[in-house]
Amino acid sequence: MVERRLGALPASAEFLRRLDVAGIVDELCPIREVAHLTHGQVIEVLVANRLSAPAPLVRVGDWAREWAVEEVFGISPDLLGDDRLARALDAIAPHLEELVGTVGTQAIAEFGIDVSRIHWDMTSMSLFGAYEAQDEAFPQVKYGHPKDRRVDLKQIQAGLAVSGDGGIPLFHRVYDGGAGEVAQVVGAMNALRMMAGRRDFLLVADSKLVSHPNVTALLDAKVAFIAPAPAAKVPDEVYAALSLEDTQVVDHVPQRDAGKNARARETYRVLEDTHALPGRRKSDPVHILRRILVHSSGNARGRQSARAKRLARAAEDLDKLQRGAGGRFYGTAETIAARIGVIAKNHRVDDCLRTTVTTDETGRPGLEWHFDQQVLDAQEAVDGWYALLTNLTPEQATAEQVLLRYKGQAVVERRYHDFKGPLAVAPVFLQHNRRIAALITVICLALPVFCLIERQVRQALGPEQTMRGLYPDNRAVRPTGRMIFYHLASLMIRPGTATSPPVVLINRGVQAHLLELLGIDETRPRWLET
Repeated sequence: MVERRLGALPASAEFLRRLDVAGIVDELCPIREVAHLTHGQVIEVLVANRLSAPAPLVRVGDWAREWAVEEVFGISPDLLGDDRLARALDAIAPHLEELVGTVGTQAIAEFGIDVSRIHWDMTSMSLFGAYEAQDEAFPQVKYGHPKDRRVDLKQIQAGLAVSGDGGIPLFHRVYDGGAGEVAQVVGAMNALRMMAGRRDFLLVADSKLVSHPNVTALLDAKVAFIAPAPAAKVPDEVYAALSLEDTQVVDHVPQRDAGKNARARETYRVLEDTHALPGRRKSDPVHILRRILVHSSGNARGRQSARAKRLARAAEDLDKLQRGAGGRFYGTAETIAARIGVIAKNHRVDDCLRTTVTTDETGRPGLEWHFDQQVLDAQEAVDGWYALLTNLTPEQATAEQVLLRYKGQAVVERRYHDFKGPLAVAPVFLQHNRRIAALITVICLALPVFCLIERQVRQALGPEQTMRGLYPDNRAVRPTGRMIFYHLASLMIRPGTATSPPVVLINRGVQAHLLELLGIDETRPRWLET
């Protein structure tokens, strides 16, 4: 009997229907009634592909034959040829902003997502290829400042806005590979205001938000924000002058430290003052912002440990150089000085390293070196400190509350991890920047489905939001989207006939539990009913 992989296709189809992705795409990109498939149907299948078994576009038809795409979506795999997929990407490319905004608005309304706090960040994707002929109407593949440090490759960038409620990606935008992150904040803010339908949401971002033009636009729009101050805007002398005795301990235990004893847990302390942010021109107003000075014991320990490792490695190389001074490879003061420069740069100890190249009566060079303890003490004094800038008033949020709201920024990094991990943003295998932008949008449409399924399972579990059976040791953990899709991936289906209904083959109890939490009845699969 024929059996096909079912996996999480039913859950994906259900949430795609609730988001009305096909309907929104078809309204933006209508097609002739005689066509076998609408663009919306193709985009939904591409989203489902990314959620179940990401593959390059040249293999989507093969994937659909192995999986129950025809049973779940009613689409024959033979219709999913390369040309049809390319035409769907070309069709949505001119409407990406409208598509993203409409789907985000639908997600907020359909799932009741709280958008009072939104986190924003950007990432980059390195691409192989020259990309010499590009469509100027779409984001350009260019050299830039890649997150993965592949400066030899061109890149494209994407910005992602995630709700504080459940970490649901509600908005994204594709940018040129060479676009500066600082210049994208205002455009993203205006788009978020239109999509969220409210003026009083809190925007949390990284230090790229903090520029005079950005802050001016945020203040004019009466949008509250929290962002870390760039390192260059707060001198080390400010942190060195602070005392932990003047700080307030924050009642917060990081989730990773929940099982540790009190002494081993990371602690946070805060105090506040003001920060003046001037513009480049004399006529620009000086913005006075609240500055929350934060001390993290975990951050301090991390910096101290990293510094100790750098110093130890540098000392090892310097001792080796000292023993070899005057020998075959370091027979002159010039070669010794050059090697000192390499060691200082590689181990980042040039600020505290003090060296003297000597010469004895025979002309043989030698080396004396030490680390400046005063410099090391000054560095240790600022360990663990950083600053947050905000326009929230003390009545709206205390210093402690500002920190706790900013801590949610980690949810954006987690979603980028999902974006580049389970949803496989690479390989792309596309030659045109127009289609690259469209494919990134498809992947970003898959991301909210992935996250909403996670949110649905956690909400159905109740306040504790933990379940057993996800790991071999049967410990209680919070289910993640990755684990949910992993366990559903082995679901199989035996297609129905004229006399018998389709049968879902469940081989693990955790699969039945997940289907129940998602509201999917495996005995009467409504997604297969005609």
